[in-house]
Amino acid sequence: MDSVSLTADWHARWAGRVERIGAARNGLAVATALLGLAAIIEALARAAVAAHATPAAQNQALVFLGLGLLYCVLGLASTLPLAFLRPAPAAVVLSAASLLSLGVFHFLTLAGAAAELVAVYRSGRGGTRRGGTRRGGAAGGTRFDGLPYAALGLSVPFLVLALATGASARAEGADTWVLTVVLAALVPAAAWAGVARRSRTEALLHTAAAEAIAGTLVEHTARGERARIARELHDVVAHHISMIAVQAETARLTTPGMPPAGAQRLSEIGDTARAGLTEMRRLLGVLREDAQAEMAADRHPQPGLEQLPGLVDEARESSGAGYRLIISGTPVTVDPGVGLAAYRIIQEALTNARRHAPGAAVDVAVRYGDGELRLVIRDNGPGPQRAAPDGGHGLLGMRERAVAVGGELRAGAATVGGFLVEARLPGTGEPGG
Repeated sequence: MDSVSLTADWHARWAGRVERIGAARNGLAVATALLGLAAIIEALARAAVAAHATPAAQNQALVFLGLGLLYCVLGLASTLPLAFLRPAPAAVVLSAASLLSLGVFHFLTLAGAAAELVAVYRSGRGGTRRGGTRRGGAAGGTRFDGLPYAALGLSVPFLVLALATGASARAEGADTWVLTVVLAALVPAAAWAGVARRSRTEALLHTAAAEAIAGTLVEHTARGERARIARELHDVVAHHISMIAVQAETARLTTPGMPPAGAQRLSEIGDTARAGLTEMRRLLGVLREDAQAEMAADRHPQPGLEQLPGLVDEARESSGAGYRLIISGTPVTVDPGVGLAAYRIIQEALTNARRHAPGAAVDVAVRYGDGELRLVIRDNGPGPQRAAPDGGHGLLGMRERAVAVGGELRAGAATVGGFLVEARLPGTGEPGG
């Protein structure tokens, strides 16, 4: 039992380290650089072995230089695209480079195979869900697209190559045939692992959104109950207490021949009832504070896309920096909930920009089209230091708002500098202003 516990702890510790490395802004670039270095070392080592096996009559130095240069180029071509391309194009380019290297030159480094698997995993992780309205389905929700099947298609050329070169490769004792078979088996496994990871992340986001909604419902229910109790106290209990005070005072004054002790008791009853009314009014004030605030909020119109110019103008005046609102596409009338979510997301993004990048210029782009509403908020301030502003609560709130209306949101350091918040929300509706 102790060994099992130690194994689980070791696995959890290393899994956490890998997640932190992958979440780092430059983690992929560093990993790709290490893979490229490993590919060069392996390429030079294999070129040296091939040159050493060359007959003495030939120039072994020229053989080493020629094979070393060729193998280094192939090694870098099968690793570097991982850092410079998006996941899906990187998987396709690396697969093509690996197939060319294996099929023509019978050469592939272990680093190149690892880069291929990482690219396929990233493509599976990044392509399982799309925001907005699904084809043939309701808005939002989780949908698996054709990316895992495309990854299965990437494994087919490796399998065909292994079958086509199997006899000659085994006769020559080539290790590349084994590596080809391994890639044919692991490429689809890596794609499905990425899909599973993406599904788990989305499940966590949906759970967080559901918990936030449940908490809001509980709070609103509690406020409504306090308002109901306040009405009951005011309409029923306070009325009866006031009647006790009035009747006690009337009995003391209108009853002839009442003993002084009885009159004193009735006067005390009236005083006690009036003190009770005073305490009742104070309690009503406490109970009605939340209810009155909620009623005032309900009477105030909820903001939407129409209020965005005023929001951007206010942010520009308060920060003194350059703020621009860019609207493209044909505006449509969206659902009020979607409009409110868009307004709040932009409001929070502008607040984060003012707080974490004071003086930075901010562009707010609202784009209509293809049945969706796309929001892009970009500033030119420092990006890496703001990976999780406010401990992540601001970003989490924006993601919850987007998910609640059937959309999605991503945020992080922009590739050209600064910080970027991008949201895709359902934008179907009739053309309007």
